[in-house]
Amino acid sequence: MQEAQLIQLLVVIAVVIALFAVVWFVMRRRKTAHLRDKFGEEYDRTVDSTGGRSSAERNLEERERRVAEFDIRPLTPAERDRFGDEWREVKMLFVDSPPEAVLRADRLLGTMMEARGFPVGDFDRRYEDLTVDHGAVAKHYRDAHDIAEKRGDATTEEMRRAINHYEKLFEELVSETGEADSTDGFVPGVRLDDAGDHDGTSFGDADTVSMTSNGRPVRPD
Repeated sequence: MQEAQLIQLLVVIAVVIALFAVVWFVMRRRKTAHLRDKFGEEYDRTVDSTGGRSSAERNLEERERRVAEFDIRPLTPAERDRFGDEWREVKMLFVDSPPEAVLRADRLLGTMMEARGFPVGDFDRRYEDLTVDHGAVAKHYRDAHDIAEKRGDATTEEMRRAINHYEKLFEELVSETGEADSTDGFVPGVRLDDAGDHDGTSFGDADTVSMTSNGRPVRPD
């Protein structure tokens, strides 16, 4: 092979390699942009927890593939009514026993996720699955669960925040469209600006929780 032909061949090979590199770079940028847009803060959290962008993106793509195989469905009207009743009971229970209310809320949300079609699993797996299509409320779920894991060490104010976090996910799960109505951080029957230890006397508006003669709350009609 003549020298001129060899040079031409090397140039062609170099151009092909450069084109492949450009295509790879563009595809990588698009993938990163897609994952950042889809997962939001969870993208950065996963990068931190996995130790690098490549491993984080593999993790997030695996979540997408896994959830794509689930048979996710909306709740039936009967299920929405039943879970709605149970959620109201949780909020009423908070008045008397914040720790028990938080634990019941955690269990209720797990049951609701299973009813929607999410497989049974530990919290970390449920959380990861939730981030794929419900990223905005997944963080609320994690924050609430972290407080629930404190058991008796959580303050009343922390438990109040946990209930509000759980309520964001509750609203998302019962919504047909996945667009929950805002509650502005309000737990009926509980004043959110009342920090400190629970003494059984802190309530919301008078028409939210009525009182018996001995000072105990009763369920509104």
